[in-house]
Amino acid sequence: MPGVYLVFAIAVIGFVGCAIWRHAARRRTIAAWAASRGLVYDPARDRSFDARFSEFGSLRRGQNRFAHNLAEGDWNGRRVTTFDYRYQTGSGKNEQTRHFSGVLLRSEIALQPLYIRPERVFDRIGEFLGIDDIDFESAEFSRVFYVKSPDKRWAYDVIHQRTMEFLLSMPRYSIEFGGEHVMVRSHRWFRPSDFETAIRVAEGLLDRLPEYVRRGAERGGR
Repeated sequence: MPGVYLVFAIAVIGFVGCAIWRHAARRRTIAAWAASRGLVYDPARDRSFDARFSEFGSLRRGQNRFAHNLAEGDWNGRRVTTFDYRYQTGSGKNEQTRHFSGVLLRSEIALQPLYIRPERVFDRIGEFLGIDDIDFESAEFSRVFYVKSPDKRWAYDVIHQRTMEFLLSMPRYSIEFGGEHVMVRSHRWFRPSDFETAIRVAEGLLDRLPEYVRRGAERGGR
């Protein structure tokens, strides 16, 4: 029996050691990437991140949540923040720790709420039950993406034909508009190349905002 405990202890130590090594390697990788792009890197846990960006519901899920491995600075004239995020759901035997990575790109104008993500099987069941998302003229886009917004007109203004073509050509992410930021995230950790692709998605969305949307937002902000 003591031998069983010894094997278990060695396994636990090995698992913890592997996790520590993996997190340290990730910090080094992100730090090197951030430095190469002129971004300021901070590996520390930021438990106020959800308050800083309170317009995003995905940052208020679960408990014991925090952002870490933040990299912030200028990216082609816009303020960017890249981050890893951790939170817990459930309790006791049902407790689970979840992770994801994301980017936040600051807009020149105020943005209304808008949520875009890949379509899921359960969404089709929701449609059958009358819980529908916003549909678009492009049948392909409507089949691939689930879109929600309290203002359908805003959704149609933002997601016009060129934007639909752009999103269909890019990797599938969850995208949220809120306040002065666009968030692009996934349900896994990003590699540096993934961070850059996600930033391109956010840039592409902002760059494709119609001029009348920009003028209207500027007038509304005065």
